Amino acid sequence: MGFEWLALAAAFLWAVASLLSVVPAQHLGTFAYSRWRMGCTSVILGSMAWVTGGWSSVESSAIAAMMLSGVIGIFIGDTALFACLNRMGPRQAGLLFSCHAVFSAILGYFLFSETMTHLELLGSMLVFAGVLTAIFFGRKGQSANQLETVKGNIWIGVGLGLLAALCQALGGIIAKPVMQTAIDPVAASAMRMMTAFAAHCVFFFTGAKLARATQPMTKKIFAITAVNGFLAMAVGMTLILYALQEGNVGMVALLSSTTPIMLLPILWVYSGKRPNRFAWLGAIVAVIGTGILVS
Repeated sequence: MGFEWLALAAAFLWAVASLLSVVPAQHLGTFAYSRWRMGCTSVILGSMAWVTGGWSSVESSAIAAMMLSGVIGIFIGDTALFACLNRMGPRQAGLLFSCHAVFSAILGYFLFSETMTHLELLGSMLVFAGVLTAIFFGRKGQSANQLETVKGNIWIGVGLGLLAALCQALGGIIAKPVMQTAIDPVAASAMRMMTAFAAHCVFFFTGAKLARATQPMTKKIFAITAVNGFLAMAVGMTLILYALQEGNVGMVALLSSTTPIMLLPILWVYSGKRPNRFAWLGAIVAVIGTGILVS
C-alpha cells in the first residue's frame, strides 16, 4: 500500500474517532479525557512494539526527537483539539485541524526543500478548497443539530483548533528525519504517546483544577475511550508514521486533512440529518483532488 492510501486510511479512522470522542470528552473534560485516552493507547502501542520486536529498532539518538514530537504533537496538539471539539463540535473542529496540511506543506518546503509537481499542486489546492467549502458552508440548515452548536467564545475555539493544527504539523516535522531511518513506526508512535501521557500525569499531579475529571469514569466511557485511542492513535497515527517513511510531509498532511469530508456521511448516519449541497460539493471537489494525488 502506497503512502497516499495510508494517509487516507488514517484520515478515515480520525473521522470515526472524532465522533466517538464527543461523549467521553464532554463527560470527563478535555484534560482528563486526553489523559485516559493516551494512557490506554500507550499500553496498546507499547505491547504491540514489544510483541513485534519493534523496540530493538530504537536508537538512543532518536529518543529525544520522538519525545519532543510527542509533547508538541500529542500532549499539546491533541489536548487543544479536544478542547476545540468540546466548543465547536467534531465537524468544525475538523476544519480547523485540517489546516495542519497548510502548516506542514510550508514547513516542509522551508526545512526539507520538499516540492510538488504542477499536477500535485492542483490536486492539493482542490483538496483544501473542498475541505473549506464542506465545513464553512455545510452549517447552513443545521441550526437544530447539537453537534454544530458553538459553545462559548467562537474565537477561543478557533484559536484552539489552529493551535492543534500547528502542533500536529510541528510534531510531524520533528518526527520526519527519524522516520526516514530503520526505526519501527509502532515503536516510534509508542514513544511519542508515552511521552505525552507522562506529561499529562505530571500536569495531573500538580493538582491543577483543569486536570481533574468533571465527572467520574464509568465502564461505558472507559470502553469508548479505549476503542477511540486504538483507532485514532494506535492505528491512525502509526499509519501516518508509516506514510512519512515514503512520502513528503506536505503530501501526507494534505491527504490526512480529508477527515472533515469523511465525517459528512458518518455524521449523516449518526444524526439522521443530511448534509446540505455545499457540503457535498466540497466533498466531490476534495475527492477529485485526492484522486489526482493518488493516481
